[in-house]
Amino acid sequence: MAFDFVVQISGPGDVVAARQAGGELARRLGFSLTDVTMVATAISEIACNITSYAGRGEMRIGAQLRDGRPALVVHAEDDGPGIVDVERAMEDGYSTARGLGLGLPGARRLMDRLQVDSGPERGTVIDMWKWVPDSG
Repeated sequence: MAFDFVVQISGPGDVVAARQAGGELARRLGFSLTDVTMVATAISEIACNITSYAGRGEMRIGAQLRDGRPALVVHAEDDGPGIVDVERAMEDGYSTARGLGLGLPGARRLMDRLQVDSGPERGTVIDMWKWVPDSG
């Protein structure tokens, strides 16, 4: 699968770069301003989690078919410590750090789909997407 943008994530500047890349692609795909903001915010949440928990990782952002429909897709991957309890991490307010615990559940609400593959000592892979709006 080809991606339009690949952003290495290791600090705040990279979070901004990933957010901007997602926003730019969302605009090109015809998303409303509200949806552009939602996509950019979801990307920020996941990129911040990468810097907070793994230190570094990668985000790939592109337009692809998902379930037979065009979508803006974000694939985030890191080699960090992994998430011990993914189900619990998806609950509002749960955090193993000092955050508000809104990153994963917030991103899930902002996007149409969010999938997490993670476990102790094997890093985390997150795929999330938002359907491209109908042009008619």
